[in-house]
Amino acid sequence: MKKVRIIGVPEHFNLPWHLAMEDNAFEDRGIELEWTDVPEGTGKMAQMLQDGEADMGIILTEGIIKSISQGNPSKIVQTYVSSPLLWGIHVAANSDRNSIASLEHDKVAISRMGSGSHLMAYINAQNQGWDTEKLQFEIIHNLDGAVESLTQGSGAYFMWEHFTTKPLVDKGIFKRVGDCPTPWPCFVVAANKNFLQANEGLVKHILEVINTYTVEFKQIPSIDRTLSNRYEQQLEDIQQWLSKTHWGQEQLPEKTINEVQARLHDLNLIEKIQDSSHFLWK
Repeated sequence: MKKVRIIGVPEHFNLPWHLAMEDNAFEDRGIELEWTDVPEGTGKMAQMLQDGEADMGIILTEGIIKSISQGNPSKIVQTYVSSPLLWGIHVAANSDRNSIASLEHDKVAISRMGSGSHLMAYINAQNQGWDTEKLQFEIIHNLDGAVESLTQGSGAYFMWEHFTTKPLVDKGIFKRVGDCPTPWPCFVVAANKNFLQANEGLVKHILEVINTYTVEFKQIPSIDRTLSNRYEQQLEDIQQWLSKTHWGQEQLPEKTINEVQARLHDLNLIEKIQDSSHFLWK
């Protein structure tokens, strides 16, 4: 058995991996997949890949592109979710703010610098025509930290995946004032470069397994109920999420790499635009 350390967020997007592991689909190919949930999200995962604490990760596209651009020796091996991520924009439930426009001068609660919540705050601000150089951030580490910050009166707003935070909106902990979709496919599979170089065949086997599961995922009988139960979400919310979500089985297009880089460069979040080969595993 070859052990592979893989990381991802503890969210509904990653259920195909867990189903494949429960079916021993990787073990059948001689692979022991050791999954670790990383609730802190993309910034933390990029660091783990860079430091060699993980071999592979399911990570946000813009986050890993920024990280590789800044020296992370990792590569994108494939698209994982080809549809955009819908970022909900939240304030404390008792806040008098009711629109995205009302947040222009407020602090943003983010999991860490370089995370999706950090980068998408810039994208949203640019979409709104705000001065992105005036954005101020408060590090809250994870979703629990955001709940603590907002409910204790920080006055910050917080961006996180719309459906993951929906139960908190339903419970009257957060108020959602709007949404901001990513302008590109949201999740990719990335891997540490040293691991890739030593395990090319192994990575291909892992991709073959997960692609088999994601192609058929929506056709699994009662998959909506399974997701609803496992992730403690309302059935109608899961059904809405499933209708919007599409998994990918191909490499991320060079055009997308260039689009993400251009946006990040325009926001002064990366220093230069590099050839797509710097980011993609061929």
